[in-house]
Parts: sequence; C-alpha cells; structure tokens
Amino acid sequence: MNHRHLAVACALAAIVALAAAPAAAQTLRTAWGDPDLQGIWDFRTITPLERPEDLGDKAFLTVEEAAEAEAAAVQRDIDLWEAEARRTEAGGNVGAYNNFWMDGGTKPIETRRTSLIIYPPNGRFPELSEVGAERAAARRAHMEAHPADTYTDRNTSDRCIVGFNAGPPITPLAYNQNMQLFQTPDHAVIFTEMVHTPRIVPLDGRAPLDSSIRLWSGDSRGRWEGNTLVVETANFNAERAWIPLTSGGSGMASSENMTLVERFTRVDEDTLEYTFTVTDPETWASDWTASMPMARTDIPLYEYACHEGNYSMEGILSGHRADERRAAGEQ
Repeated sequence: MNHRHLAVACALAAIVALAAAPAAAQTLRTAWGDPDLQGIWDFRTITPLERPEDLGDKAFLTVEEAAEAEAAAVQRDIDLWEAEARRTEAGGNVGAYNNFWMDGGTKPIETRRTSLIIYPPNGRFPELSEVGAERAAARRAHMEAHPADTYTDRNTSDRCIVGFNAGPPITPLAYNQNMQLFQTPDHAVIFTEMVHTPRIVPLDGRAPLDSSIRLWSGDSRGRWEGNTLVVETANFNAERAWIPLTSGGSGMASSENMTLVERFTRVDEDTLEYTFTVTDPETWASDWTASMPMARTDIPLYEYACHEGNYSMEGILSGHRADERRAAGEQ
C-alpha cells in the first residue's frame, strides 16, 4: 500500500470512528434539539492530573498495572479504615481529615492514561514562563513569611470562596467530586458540589463582560460545536489564583489573565467527556490541556456548607498567633 492509499485508508477509518463514537449519544437530545448533557456527573479518579516523573514517557498503564493500581487503592482504604486510632498532641501536627471523609475513588480513568494532562505529550505542566517563575518565587516567599497573618493570606478554598476541585477548571481531588449540569435553550449551568458554586453560562451569543469586571469563577460564554458544548472563560478575579493542588510546584498559581476553554461531550448515556485548555502566559510558557471522563450517577448532590462549618480558619489564625507569641518569648 503506497503512502497515498494509506493516508486515504486512515482518513476513512477516522471518519468512521468519528461517526460511530457520537452515534449512541445523538439520540440524547433536549426537547429543543440540543445535545442533552444534563445530569449529575462524578469525576473521581486515582489518575493524577500530572504524570509522575518516574513514569517518564510512559503514556498508558497496562491492563495489569491499572488493575494493580485499583487493588492498591482499595487496600489503602481498608488499611486506613481498620487502623488503630491515634491521638494528636497539643503543639504538634494535628493532621487533617481522616480517611472516612475522603472520597477519591479507586479506579484509574478507562483509557488507562498515566495523567489527565494530554498536552504537553509528557503529561506534565509546561515550564513556568519567566514572569510565572518570578510570581511563584514571590508567592513561596510570602507564604513562608506570612502563612496566616490574616485570612487573606489563605487561598480561596481555605476561605470557602471557591472549592479546591470545583474549578474552573474542574480537577479531581479529595471529596465531593460531583457536578450537575442544567440546560435551557439559551443557558447552561455548571453546578459543583464542592462549595456549591453555580456557574451560569449564556449560550445566546451575548458579548463578554468588560475586562474591568472580575469574577471568582470568571466570566463564561458558551456555544455548540456539533455535539460538544464549548465554554470560554476569562475575567478572573486577581485573588482567584487557581492552584493545582498536589500537582505542579510550590507557589504555582494561575494569574487573573488566565483564559480557559472547556469542552463537554456526551459520549454515551453514562459518560461525559470533559476536556479543558489553559492559556496563561503569566504563569506557564505554553498552553496545556487535560481531559477526563465523568460518570453519570443517580446519587444526589449534597449541601456543602463550607462557611457554616469552617472552624479550621479560626484554628489556623489562632494557631499562628500562638506561634508568634512563642517566637516573641511570650507564654
């Protein structure tokens, strides 16, 4: 087979694949004819956002490796559940939530990719830009010198403003990893369980807000590209500073000028593929993209009353006051 015939064969195969992939989802339509993305979607996974360095260029786990990772996650939950209670000591590390409160899932994503990041090809964040590296260094220095002078030194999830896994962009972490999507002919609502944040996305072609208006979750505008809902978001609040917790380097956080393109595609009755691309030259030297499937669930969203139960903020601030008194030689 010559190169031309091979190219034609590959193109035909791609067309057949693209035609077949959404066929099962094409019947899932709203009353007004748009693809029906509505439902509650679970985005738990043990697949990390960023590929572990020790995996190098390994893009996919084998079937056996994925099974081993799932078995290890299950066993970890069992071991922690059955572990003896441990008392904390005043003045020491009081730890965090025990495993009862965690709900990180036990399965890798179905494709067995070693990271949710699909671009760059190494599955890792791009290098920080020059200004991004300077911002990260300044942030690290400030965090070290001023970890809790006031509540404004804490990040937005500590302050119950934006959930740490709620996005945008939405990334798996810890617990309450569910999102409900609502649709009307001219709006979509992306409602995350963590901190109960509803993001209302106009689909009617209206202009974005003036760049002087900054929002905690940014200003979103949506449109349909075939069966995919595309949501573009900008105008983030300067204090938003999206932090890819457990990934990236210390001090890494997005800038207020980050722009985000999210894509929601109903693959089948039980799967919503979520893909997003981040552009933020004030943080990273190039764009980066991540993708993950969300699974339909019949479990309802639960109220996440973050402010009402945020006793940790008082503890963080009072603990730091105690550290300051101790450093000053006071009792």
